[in-house]
Amino acid sequence: MIKTNLVEFENDLKEVLMLYPEAEATLTASFFDEKMASEVIINDKKFNYSFDLVFKDKLEEKRLKKRYAKLSLYKALSSYFEREMPWGALTGIRPTKLAYMEKEKGDFEKFFKETMLVSNEKTTLIKDILDEQVGIYERNDNSFDLFVSIPFCPSRCTYCSFISGEIGKCKNLIPAYIDALVKEIEESKKLIKELKSVYIGGGTPVALETEDLRRILEAVGKQTVEYTVEAGRPDAITKEKLELLKEYGVSRICVNPQTFNDKTLALIGRKHTANDIIETYSKAKEYFSINMDLIAGLPEETVEDFKNTLDKTISLRPDNITVHTLCIKRGSKLAESVKRLDDSGVKEMTDYASNELRKAGYKPYYLYRQKYMTENLENTGYSLKGKACVYNINIMEEISNIVANGANAVSKRVFNGGERLERTGNPKDIKTYIEKIDKLIEDKNKLFG
Repeated sequence: MIKTNLVEFENDLKEVLMLYPEAEATLTASFFDEKMASEVIINDKKFNYSFDLVFKDKLEEKRLKKRYAKLSLYKALSSYFEREMPWGALTGIRPTKLAYMEKEKGDFEKFFKETMLVSNEKTTLIKDILDEQVGIYERNDNSFDLFVSIPFCPSRCTYCSFISGEIGKCKNLIPAYIDALVKEIEESKKLIKELKSVYIGGGTPVALETEDLRRILEAVGKQTVEYTVEAGRPDAITKEKLELLKEYGVSRICVNPQTFNDKTLALIGRKHTANDIIETYSKAKEYFSINMDLIAGLPEETVEDFKNTLDKTISLRPDNITVHTLCIKRGSKLAESVKRLDDSGVKEMTDYASNELRKAGYKPYYLYRQKYMTENLENTGYSLKGKACVYNINIMEEISNIVANGANAVSKRVFNGGERLERTGNPKDIKTYIEKIDKLIEDKNKLFG
């Protein structure tokens, strides 16, 4: 629990407090002579800090006050509990975006280490990612990415909080959903100036019947830009669907093991085996560049289990490997039974992944963080040379417009290279999305008009 006179930053301070879930704190701030003074009290122990507060406008003033409030609380907590966090006082989803902002001012590494108290390890990781994005990262108000949401899966994983429904239970909704989606896609394409990438995500898009999938691909049209489809589950991928994707210009797909441990796959609600993943990958690699997702910290998995999964994935040699850190998401089945994750061994897992992937020629190229992540870690995407996914970089750095279609899809318009964003979102509920499709198209036209 946090008590503070900075009411507008209360939720941000709660995010810092979550790093030390056993703590309660009071933060009081005062302002004078271009200074901010803060006092943090934890169990009657007081910590006092002072910061220069010089700003050019109201937006920067708010940003600095929030930064210094979070920093004060983090300094006090880490001192009181004698325990530092790898990301220091940073709680945001996109640390790379902050790094780019600070890089324009000067030395982002110094800012990360000395101001925000980020560890040397994580600061170096950010530097490596920025280096790997050279030649792809482009701030362009006229560039667009097209996103399509297919919210259906063969089964629901226990850790998933997406709106995706089990396709067998949603068959009555699919025809109307596809009608609405096709209409939205066709209207969205008229808004695009310079198309950079297409991404069809889910859910599991290939869980649809072949002809339903064809209708969506036809609406998107054949493309020559980077074109990704989340194939995801091996139990939903057939040779017929792979050939269909290739026919429409899809260049990369995701085949996501999460783990190569059959016991874990059953435990998290997957309806396939590790061998199914390998067989599907062998078929798909003939057609596409492939990304594979892994999760560190899955229920009941040991460090050795994760190492075996990572080693098996590297041996398959996909172009991209994304290592996620498990987090408890509201709305997931996992959240119903687990309030706090067992973080034993998870850092060892992610450290092993980083070391082994780098040795195998993979480089980190994008990163994002989430609330409630095990050990306050991150999700990192690695790629072989020249195989980085443009869409992943654009969406994480928020440097390209995204025209998003389907239930729970959020469109973003960038201004001044991403310095300012405006959004419009579609409803999560599938029925509501279908009913409101004309209004959603109208809202999108206003955003990009």
